[in-house]
Amino acid sequence: MSDLNYALVHEWLTPEATGGSELVVKEILQFIDADLYALIDFESTNPDSYLYQRKIGTTFVQNLPGSKSGVQKYLPLMPIAIEQLDLRHYDVILSSAHAVAKGILTTPQQLHLCYCHTPMRYAWDLTFDYLHQSRVGQGIPGIFTRYLLHRLRQWDVLSANRVDHFIANSHFTARRIWRCYRRQADVIYPPVNIDRFTCNANKEDFYLTVCRLVSYKQVAPIVEAFNQNGKNLVVIGTGTEFAKLQQIAKPNVKILGFQSNAVVQDYLARAKAFVYAACEDFGIVLVEAQACGTPVIAYGVGGAAETVLDIRVHPDCGTGILFPTQTTAAILTAIATFETYHQQFQADRIRTHAESFAASVFRSQYQSLLDRYCHQWKSGTRLQDGEV
Repeated sequence: MSDLNYALVHEWLTPEATGGSELVVKEILQFIDADLYALIDFESTNPDSYLYQRKIGTTFVQNLPGSKSGVQKYLPLMPIAIEQLDLRHYDVILSSAHAVAKGILTTPQQLHLCYCHTPMRYAWDLTFDYLHQSRVGQGIPGIFTRYLLHRLRQWDVLSANRVDHFIANSHFTARRIWRCYRRQADVIYPPVNIDRFTCNANKEDFYLTVCRLVSYKQVAPIVEAFNQNGKNLVVIGTGTEFAKLQQIAKPNVKILGFQSNAVVQDYLARAKAFVYAACEDFGIVLVEAQACGTPVIAYGVGGAAETVLDIRVHPDCGTGILFPTQTTAAILTAIATFETYHQQFQADRIRTHAESFAASVFRSQYQSLLDRYCHQWKSGTRLQDGEV
């Protein structure tokens, strides 16, 4: 509604933060005239950013040492910091949240709509991974870390009550929002820039995976599977497990490290299939692979179960194979199954399925939902969660 003024709040804006949540922010700003706020901003001074020279409100975390390269170390301060942003003069608050952005303070006269990418992973799903892998998770420091995460969970639930309506990026995330906050959420899949990718029916004899090389992405079981079956695998990405994967990889497995977007797009278009073993809330790269007409072999939990159509269930429009566990054995079985069905996959149908996640679809659904909630809010009769 053009007669309302909007603020859009995100966690952090840096050149390194270019994932799905940042794409949502970029897309919303394409069709909603909103002032932008974040804990930190190093994009408005970045000439290569679409936010270059844009006025962006920030918090005191902006001036803390090393915030640009590692803001996550200031996690204990983030709840306090986000609460210091004074947005009382806006009618509608839009938050894009995977950590603390939803915790912005509002008044009863404001409407707060939160697009939730995930409930805070540090405090919920990845708590024990963080404790086991971090030096501050052990010994005496571990006691304080556990207490900190306990208090963070309390704040996270409390701040969820400041949101009038949640939007989740998948049904999987909507279930997690209910589990953590006991709040229902509408579901709008995030925008995928389908037009960046070219559908290619001429595939080459190699498999591909692209992701950050960290433990929860489960790249090691993929590499082990290809070590055993001898098929060609290309791994693109960098992270803490890069050296480990290089050590265990056999000659048929190529670990390329970081590559440019152009190189990634080229490999996505030429790969025989894209292999992925992580549990993602949505998983944009899975849709990007399908936009190239490339079948996907993925762990069938989380967003993959919503974006990949298993050809055994959808014989006329299948886009991949889903496997049940994050193990080498399950991946080996899935690859063998894929080889059996390989000739049945059709690149143009895979591409057509990917187009249902295009940015234009996100824009239409988000704008429609926002208009409905704003209309109800202005009329003084707020809708209940999920009631549209």
